[in-house]
Order: sequence, then structure tokens, then C-alpha cells
Amino acid sequence: MNKLLCMLELQQKLNDATNGKAWEKGVTKHGKKINWRRCITMESAEMIDSFGWKHWKSIAQETDYENLQIEIVDVWHFVMSLVLEFTYNNGAESIEELAERMFKTPEYQKLMSETALQFGNDDILMTKIENVMRLSLIPVSPEMIGALIEEFFELAYLGALNVTGLYRLYVGKNILNQFRQDHGYKEGSYIKIWNGLEDNAVMKSAWEANPDMTPDGLYEALKAAYPA
Repeated sequence: MNKLLCMLELQQKLNDATNGKAWEKGVTKHGKKINWRRCITMESAEMIDSFGWKHWKSIAQETDYENLQIEIVDVWHFVMSLVLEFTYNNGAESIEELAERMFKTPEYQKLMSETALQFGNDDILMTKIENVMRLSLIPVSPEMIGALIEEFFELAYLGALNVTGLYRLYVGKNILNQFRQDHGYKEGSYIKIWNGLEDNAVMKSAWEANPDMTPDGLYEALKAAYPA
């Protein structure tokens, strides 16, 4: 459960830093309206483009499974944000209690396997993605939130991600996003190419060099490598 709690806490921290305190009320610190459901819908649509589903073009396009996993993690950012927003506004439970409840779902338990997982059939995967999209388009309710969590975990499982894989991809992207924000990303002064490598590649190499690194340790590794 520690990995799940850590991801929820990191998403809360990232949203606080990016959107301002009380972002859960649906507005950023700059007065911009937040719509996490639309974020989930649009990112899920991008995920489907990992498949060669267009019958009128790219006939021989192969499924980009690596990109699929990255897109799954991008959607995970928004699913957690929606769940955190709903939990905050309903005052039902703490983040710790939320993590415990999510941990106990059968769908999350399937992700606890430490063995290598296989990708599901492409048609089944696309149907699961469309289920996530469908749920993101209906009004928020306890039932909708519960079903969305379950469908997302099923999608991650079919996308050959276990808890460790989901955690490492999420933490890597989360910490890199935080690092970007702290180093001028919004202002346009951030440097994305570090000594010939894109920052994503630097982040991935840092993880591979030290798989047991903490999120704070990863941030410090990026800080040490940043060419500014």
C-alpha cells in the first residue's frame, strides 16, 4: 500500500504546487476552471492512437506498447486528481483511508504480482480504454468514482503494468513535472535537452541506475544533472 499512498500524496503535492492550494474547489490559483474528467477523456483518446486502429490509413502500423504504458500513466495523474478532488469535497476520508480502500479492491490486488505481465489483446485493451472514457463523461458520484478506479486498474493490468511498473513510471513523470515547474517551464526558460539527451531520457537513466531511489532522491539526481 505504501506505493499507492506515495503516488496519491505526490499527486496532491504536484497539484498544490501547479494549481495552488484549494485546487479541489475546481479553480486554479490563476482563476482557470479545472475539469479532470475532460483531461481523462482527451488523454484516453490519445492513448487509443497507440494502436493502428484507423482502417483507412497506416494499415501496417504496429501497436506502440511503450507509448501505451506512458499514456496509461498520464491518465493515472488525472484519475488520481479527480478522486482526490471528490474525496476532498465530500469529506469522506483522509488520503491514507482513500489509499487503503483503493488497495483492497480486487483489481488493484491483481497488480500486486511481481512477475512480468503480458499485454492484453488490442481489441480488449481499446474497449477498456473506451470504458474509462465513458465513465469520465458521466456525472461524478460515489458509484462513478468507484467504477473508474476499478476500470483504470484493469486497464493497467491489461497494459502489462504491475504496481512496481506503474509506480516507477508515475513517480518518474511526476518528479520530472515538478522539476520542470521549479525550473522555469511555464516561463519558457526551462532547458529540455540536457547534454544531448531529452530530460525524459535522463530521468529514465537515473531510475535504472538506482531502482530503489526515493522520489526525493530522484529529484536530487535530476538537480545534479541539470545543465543550467
